[in-house]
Amino acid sequence: MLAIIGGRGLAQLANLEITHRQVMRTPYGEPSGAFLFGTLNQHEVIFLARHGYGHTIPPHLVNYRANLWALREQGISEIISVATVGGIRADLKPGVIVVPDQIIDYTHGRDSTFFETRDKPYSNADFTLPYCARLRSRILRSAQIAEQACMDGGVYAATQGPRLDSIAEINRYERDGADMVGMTGMPEAALAKELELSYAAIAVVANYAGGRGDSATGINIEKVNATTSATTGRVRSILECVVNCDGD
Repeated sequence: MLAIIGGRGLAQLANLEITHRQVMRTPYGEPSGAFLFGTLNQHEVIFLARHGYGHTIPPHLVNYRANLWALREQGISEIISVATVGGIRADLKPGVIVVPDQIIDYTHGRDSTFFETRDKPYSNADFTLPYCARLRSRILRSAQIAEQACMDGGVYAATQGPRLDSIAEINRYERDGADMVGMTGMPEAALAKELELSYAAIAVVANYAGGRGDSATGINIEKVNATTSATTGRVRSILECVVNCDGD
């Protein structure tokens, strides 16, 4: 079964026919909110709003471990994350949808692993390919079917937040090889690896990163919200196809 974790602009999945809601408990505390169980194109899915359904949980306070653990406990094998990013690379303009294939972690102080004791064996999750290649292919194929432009590949810089980044920081991420910047990509992707869940992301470019394009001297949040709202329908169209597409 597929789970969708929604970020800014996707706190609700309008095309989800909800059958019931369920509050979860985990050894790591409570997830971001109740899980919404329902059908999308007659396929069962679970939806979770990463920041809570009132968008009240900032990126550094999201309980990523509880979210992923609870989804796994519900029999989820695949997770698609939907999140907004700032475009660093010149062609990643506001309104572009991209499926990243690599990630760099700049976060700190977050609970980033399930291996937190010294009395149990641990394993080293292979993070060579942070995102599931098959699920990425499925998303890209679904975008083609839905006739929605979607870029293949890019390096996601995961930053701490909740503040936006300085121009100097964006310049650093670019030198490091990052193409886009967001705040929720980690430790979510790594935790999914530890739980052996297939995980991929749909990134919506909501704005130019600091110092780029019309964000040369600042980021206009009203424009960010408008771009996110305008792109949400396209993302939903892709997700409707994902449940029917095998990626082959």
